Amino acid sequence: MNEKDMVLDYLHTMHSNLMNYAIYIAHTDNQSLRQALIDTRNFDEQRQYDFYQLAFQKGYYQPADAASPQDIQEVRSLFTVQ
Repeated sequence: MNEKDMVLDYLHTMHSNLMNYAIYIAHTDNQSLRQALIDTRNFDEQRQYDFYQLAFQKGYYQPADAASPQDIQEVRSLFTVQ
């Protein structure tokens, strides 16, 4: 496995883990455990972003084009309570 594959695999794994943290946090009643999960999630979010920057700098990952203001407004209107 080459470096690009390892970095992208790690990013994918971190993405999955971050989604799972949201589920675990939402279903945890114990405040100590809940805070530990939140702290771990926050740490992993930063680590995932650091690896994203590495992948981007090395040309391993290209993000989607930026959304236009019109696209942003359309999505925002979907979530606006009227």
